[in-house]
Amino acid sequence: MKSRFAWTVAVAVLGATAMSAATAYEADWKRGRIYYRQVCTSCHNTEMKKPVSPSDRTKAEWGAYLQADKHLKGKEPVTRYFSKQYRDGIKASNAAAAKFADVPEKELLEDVKAFLNKGAKDGDSPASCS
Repeated sequence: MKSRFAWTVAVAVLGATAMSAATAYEADWKRGRIYYRQVCTSCHNTEMKKPVSPSDRTKAEWGAYLQADKHLKGKEPVTRYFSKQYRDGIKASNAAAAKFADVPEKELLEDVKAFLNKGAKDGDSPASCS
């Protein structure tokens, strides 16, 4: 009886683990690089006249910035720039926004996070904004 209970619990745990692994999203840093360079960098260069390179900050600094979700000195949330509404608004003039128009916001944000972590000052491949 104890053996059967232990077996049932083990199967349940394995099933739950498999389900969570199957639903976990693996970020695509290459897609994040495209979006960052064509949307974020483009805007910073033209509107702000202040380019922001991934290698300007460490992984921890990028993580804190994204976690705080404050852009333009707290005037707007960072997540706004990953929203479908934002992408719809700029897709006529921005190829990346058009290309990724149907990508879920959370996935696109995770993709950019992966690129920023890879390209950060202390990342695997510090990246410029070009």
